[in-house]
Amino acid sequence: MFALSAIVATIVMYDAAGVRRAAGRQAAVLNEIVAELQAHRGITEEKLKELLGHTPVEVIAGAILGILVSILFRYSF
Repeated sequence: MFALSAIVATIVMYDAAGVRRAAGRQAAVLNEIVAELQAHRGITEEKLKELLGHTPVEVIAGAILGILVSILFRYSF
């Protein structure tokens, strides 16, 4: 059970810090391109959400928090 939960947690942390963060950076670049197109050609598009994913520090803090909460629940009952 521990191995399965550790694998799932690793996949989730990788996704939060890597894949989603890269998508946020791509959204920022696309927003810059759209802003230039709006200024020059009058194209109307809404901005993409840029705040996707987490920084590595946030992922590590979340992992530590998860471990602490699980320890507290283990020994509180």
